[in-house]
Amino acid sequence: MSNNEQNTQQTTHFGYQQVPVEEKSNKVAEVFHSVADKYDIMNDLMSGGIHRLWKKYTIDTSGAKRGDTILDLAGGTGDLAEKFARIVGSEGKVILSDINESMLENGRKRLTDRGIVGNIDYVLADAQDLPFPDNHFNLVTMAFGLRNVTDKDAALRSIFRTLKPGGKLMVLEFSKPVVPGLNVLYDQYSFKLLPLMGKLIANDADSYRYLAESIRMHPDQETLKGMMEDAGFERVSYHNMTGGIVALHSGYKL
Repeated sequence: MSNNEQNTQQTTHFGYQQVPVEEKSNKVAEVFHSVADKYDIMNDLMSGGIHRLWKKYTIDTSGAKRGDTILDLAGGTGDLAEKFARIVGSEGKVILSDINESMLENGRKRLTDRGIVGNIDYVLADAQDLPFPDNHFNLVTMAFGLRNVTDKDAALRSIFRTLKPGGKLMVLEFSKPVVPGLNVLYDQYSFKLLPLMGKLIANDADSYRYLAESIRMHPDQETLKGMMEDAGFERVSYHNMTGGIVALHSGYKL
């Protein structure tokens, strides 16, 4: 193994910084511990509420049905899990899972307050090594979480293992704008307005600067499609939304 290969394995990106691989998960955890209480408010402000439409499209095209077993991975405060719990009904089961305890507890409180009980469980878990049986889920969704995972390939393989044959993975994530000229405006917004909003609303400019940087370091649409195929998924496709600022990738375990 060359020195370059050794260095690549020993470090990874945390936003634009290079950090030791074993430190990234803790640094990401610090970000989400910091923003958990203001997460929903900031999502609405950052996207002008459009994140709700992105998530609605994901749910509407998921094919989820009564009786399904669904994993909402990196599910945070439970936007998708709440809707899926209503869809699958008492015969189904939804697992809301996140690696961050603060986010998961916010999700548990929010969904319990909204009457979502009985067909939902909450599991603190690392996407890279999921604690679920093989061939278990009809559907796995991951909204705005994959870019924070240290080893994305390991996470995709772990998800593939837990899906039933015929099961589906949907990854909703920030991606690369495809509309000419949109990149310039998007950069201005991401690196100037986002940290300012983070400072004013959540008293945390640094976490929102990281979020902007993590978006830029995330694989583009075609690269992520290839990564999903390498993990075993078939019929992989993606749908760009808001000019490619966000993309929804889907793939099946056949």
